[in-house]
Amino acid sequence: MNKILIVDDEAKIREVLSEYAEFEGYVPDQAADGMEAVAKCKAQDYDLILMDIMMPKLDGFSAVKEIKKIKDIPVIMLSARGEEYDKLFGFEIGADDYVVKPFSPKEVMARINAVLKRNSVAKTETPNRSLLKFEGLEIDMLGRNVFVDGEKAELTPKEYELLFYMVNNKGIALSREKLLSDVWGYDFYGDDRTVDTHIKMLRSNLKEYRKFIITLRGMGYKFET
Repeated sequence: MNKILIVDDEAKIREVLSEYAEFEGYVPDQAADGMEAVAKCKAQDYDLILMDIMMPKLDGFSAVKEIKKIKDIPVIMLSARGEEYDKLFGFEIGADDYVVKPFSPKEVMARINAVLKRNSVAKTETPNRSLLKFEGLEIDMLGRNVFVDGEKAELTPKEYELLFYMVNNKGIALSREKLLSDVWGYDFYGDDRTVDTHIKMLRSNLKEYRKFIITLRGMGYKFET
């Protein structure tokens, strides 16, 4: 069974999410702040972390950065703030999803299911092609490396998945709904802005080769060379 670490300074939120997680068949564990979360992740393994942002001692963003240095664990951020800046920063440090408070525990469970399912598929799937080159853009799918004019691009895990998916579907028009469903693993709970935000980040990291990601107005995107 998948083990989930629930990190929040509000005991009631931890308890409610733990109850729902147990009902879904997960094994929940709890931490009251970022420092405790980092210590627990050093001592044991988890399949996913629910991480609140505003906490004493060590905030959620800082805790995720510390945890990502030692282990690659999927993270869903929890926050009472829904500003785009917070979401962008969360995605930049490697968060897989972002849920704004107040939230429905059922929605959180749906997002957990989606992230875990997607992560499981990503570990077992073999990319269609291993090494691709488009002008000065090199993509090593098996090694999960992207090089821009010979320099390694530092992409978040979600940016890798998004780019690899679009490359594997080169020349095909992909709606935002299709990207949410196939890359994020959910549709109803998704938000079109999630796709747009990640496309914006990905384009920035690809520099001049951002030109390969074509915007299809009113629909979505396409990778085309």
